[in-house]
Amino acid sequence: MKIVIFGANGKTGTLLVEQALEKGHLVTAFIRRAGSLRIDDHPNLKIVVGNLDESLKLKDALTGADACFSALGGGSLTHRSPDFVKGIDYIVRVMEQEVVPRFIYLSSFGAGDSKFQMPAILRFFLVNLMLRIPLADHNANEQRITNSKLQWTLVRPGGLNDGLFTGKFRHGSGKVVIKGNTSISRANLAAFMLEQLNDLTYSKKAVWLFEQ
Repeated sequence: MKIVIFGANGKTGTLLVEQALEKGHLVTAFIRRAGSLRIDDHPNLKIVVGNLDESLKLKDALTGADACFSALGGGSLTHRSPDFVKGIDYIVRVMEQEVVPRFIYLSSFGAGDSKFQMPAILRFFLVNLMLRIPLADHNANEQRITNSKLQWTLVRPGGLNDGLFTGKFRHGSGKVVIKGNTSISRANLAAFMLEQLNDLTYSKKAVWLFEQ
């Protein structure tokens, strides 16, 4: 498949690029700074350098693509990130214009109605205090995406770590209270996100994701 990855130079985005190339996909990596992607020489890799408000750069990246991934984030626990929220809006608009059907968006456990899947004390500290700002950005983005014409999946992992790929994770879209370990390695997260290219189980759904 021909896929586009936004946030390709971040920790999760880099793993998405590496794993997608290993699987033989044609990858377009959209980054803001030239030279910030540690992979820059692969026959199946195209790099587009630009900002999310540059419509011509977005069209260059997205035209002809089968699917798009966002591994973007706001980058702050204390300040809202309007550029992040506006950027997702720009991406969705161009995807609809260019008829790119599939959008797999990296959100967070605690966004949307998943906050009610946390035990009350954890919900208070994480959703209401520690992660209130980044979750507000994700909530805005999720609303924009779910109101779009796209075939979307919202991926809501727990706490991320740099552990190895194991292929062992649990996931679902049921409204159950989650107990036990709620972390997952970025390597497992990237693998799960790529699986969604050929698995439409969570099409137009939000899915929680943790390691077993």
